[in-house]
Amino acid sequence: MITLALDASTYVGTVAVFGDGRLLAEGETAMRGRDVERLMPAVSRALDEAGVAVRDVRRVVCGDGPGSFTSLRIAASIAKGIAMGCRAELLRVSSLALIPAGAPDLAVGSYLGALDALRGEAYFQRFRREPSGTVVPESRFYLGPLEAVTKAAADLPARIAAPEDLLALLASVGDVAHGALVALAPHARGVARLEGALEPADLATWEPRYGRLAEAQVKWEAHHGRSLPAS
Repeated sequence: MITLALDASTYVGTVAVFGDGRLLAEGETAMRGRDVERLMPAVSRALDEAGVAVRDVRRVVCGDGPGSFTSLRIAASIAKGIAMGCRAELLRVSSLALIPAGAPDLAVGSYLGALDALRGEAYFQRFRREPSGTVVPESRFYLGPLEAVTKAAADLPARIAAPEDLLALLASVGDVAHGALVALAPHARGVARLEGALEPADLATWEPRYGRLAEAQVKWEAHHGRSLPAS
């Protein structure tokens, strides 16, 4: 069973290839500030490194967001294209879950996986890393001000696992206990620790959870005074 996993919820896209649950290859690439699309070549390199042809892929797992609108759409398009072309099963997984799940040596305990939502806000969700390495959700996904993340971490208590740039913002707005911040980003290799959290995605209708509406949609709806019709 060959599984291809990919995530692009931040400005770094990640890829992992598994064979019967064993990690065969992984990679990452910048998603922002580039004049060409880099995620599909990263997928191709990972498959080559794993010694696997794309036609051998039987499952495609894609990070479901929340996160960067454009990057998520690129990853979803690649995932759908490969799933359709290979007649593979398409699955989705929370990109927030890929934060604590993607770290090989993370200590057992509760973590708030967090991603920058811009405008002084963050997406966050509580997870528990079990002694087996499995990661399980302990709450639903939230969108709130940065202060809400630091308060939730102190009240639970839980450590905050997030990319370094977001950790710097969180440290500037709240009194964060020493050792409560863990620099981590979502990584597709975390799929191996999230088997129970993988959900089927309909090839025809699935779109990632962007976390909030795209700016263009917000402006369109404000101008027209109604919701944007579904395509």
